[in-house]
Amino acid sequence: MRHGAHGRTTAAVAGLLAVSAGLVGCTGGEPAPAPTTTVAASTGPVAKGLPPEPDVATVWPLTGVETDTVADRPALGVKIENSPQARPQAGLEDADLVWEEVVEGGISRFLAVYHSTIPEVVEPVRSVRPMDPAIVAPLDGILAYSGAQPPFIADVRDSGTQSVIMDAGDPGFRRDPARPAPHDVIGDPGTFLAQDDGQRTTPPPQLFRYAAEASRATAAGDASSSVEIDVRLSPAQRSHWAWDAGSGTWLRSEGSSPSMSTSGVQHAATNVVALRVEVVDTPYRDASGAAVPETRLVDSEGVALVASAGGYVAAEWSKGALSDPIELTHDGEPVELAPGSTWIELVPRDGGSWTAGPPQ
Repeated sequence: MRHGAHGRTTAAVAGLLAVSAGLVGCTGGEPAPAPTTTVAASTGPVAKGLPPEPDVATVWPLTGVETDTVADRPALGVKIENSPQARPQAGLEDADLVWEEVVEGGISRFLAVYHSTIPEVVEPVRSVRPMDPAIVAPLDGILAYSGAQPPFIADVRDSGTQSVIMDAGDPGFRRDPARPAPHDVIGDPGTFLAQDDGQRTTPPPQLFRYAAEASRATAAGDASSSVEIDVRLSPAQRSHWAWDAGSGTWLRSEGSSPSMSTSGVQHAATNVVALRVEVVDTPYRDASGAAVPETRLVDSEGVALVASAGGYVAAEWSKGALSDPIELTHDGEPVELAPGSTWIELVPRDGGSWTAGPPQ
């Protein structure tokens, strides 16, 4: 197990955390063999006349799902577009974590994080934004993107994250002749991971807490109930989630249209976490002259909504330094998510909203 250059130790892979917010209302790479440790019999608890220590399940650090072994690779983040021209996307259904953030013009963009499953391709890959370093810094992994303004690239580097950039000539990118530019960049996650500089935290630390099973998650409700969550990030972006008892997931729609993958499956999440955040305009402009917004996460806190296993609860979130993970609490206690994938909605305090409850 390697550790990052910033002295972060790899968190024990038996981990957990979750969120909740106020409101009314497939292919993967072959995992490396797990390292083994031999302990002398004379030092064990049984030899001392003590009861044996309970077995601790081995779980994927970014999902809490049990596994025989955890792959010896870092976390890989990829910036993926979500404008109407970018749909359907490829590879989002395989992400452990997906962050949705507001960018110029009120449209949204995804930062998808992969570790337990590595897809063959992701598409369309786009550029990095000012809030991304605060999202990926706690992972001490790799972030792949098409390019960015120099200050944004420098911020990713300063966060301790390794960049893999199309505009810099790094391997793993190609154009899709069936799509118009700039919505046509295909990424090869396997090639991105092959460029690991050897200084990453491998495997990544856990970011959230997970319950041992879905029914014990903080937000768990009646798994057979009918619940919907409506998240408005801006006038241009509404993300809708409907609980599906059959799959045990929240099914995503873009407005009233199902959010689909190029593989033909509807995007879904085991957990949906919405965070009320401050979004400000930076001094930087995009190619059209629009101000580039930034979601402020460092040294910030706010209310949240956490949805798992057919239920939801109001929660609070906080984040300290750049490299600290976001902490989720409910009634003063850490939130535990259901084992599985999590989508995090970064909802602006001004202009954004969410509602949850039975279908209207």
